[in-house]
Amino acid sequence: MSWDAEFTHYFDRCADSMRFTAFLLCGSHHEAEDVVQSAFLKFYLAGPKLAQREGVQAYLRQIVVRTFLAERRRVRWKREKLTDVLPDVPEPGALSEDRLVVWQALNAVPAKQRATLVLRYWHDLGVEETAAALGCSTGTVKSNTNRGIKALRQRLGSEFGALWQEVSRGA
Repeated sequence: MSWDAEFTHYFDRCADSMRFTAFLLCGSHHEAEDVVQSAFLKFYLAGPKLAQREGVQAYLRQIVVRTFLAERRRVRWKREKLTDVLPDVPEPGALSEDRLVVWQALNAVPAKQRATLVLRYWHDLGVEETAAALGCSTGTVKSNTNRGIKALRQRLGSEFGALWQEVSRGA
């Protein structure tokens, strides 16, 4: 099978999952699409050099998270500011109000903490797997998880526990 055919297969199999991950990280469908497009381009260019093809979805998720973090570092310096003038409107009934509240709070959490929370709770990765995806130590994952949850608790108040369980369970 040629690399182009393999890439098409991987794209068809993983694109929706990667878009959702990017949306959780970015909080915007448009920005998420940009991150996923960049990630798949990086994957396409690296693909022929990959020695083994197992764990492609985890590798793609790692590329998406690292691309998101790199974009966040660049945003401070050269990217235009995104506004809420034309918000993404989900289909009626597609998202519960609780999910929207948690996603808005999650979007306010710093990028690395948000990436850690998304990988740990939406993708159900362990500490070691999250550390590998983010390219950091397990201690950093634990502290970013703790700080991220603390920030969410501050934003969501007493409703945090119930909201967080409902949203992360339904992911």
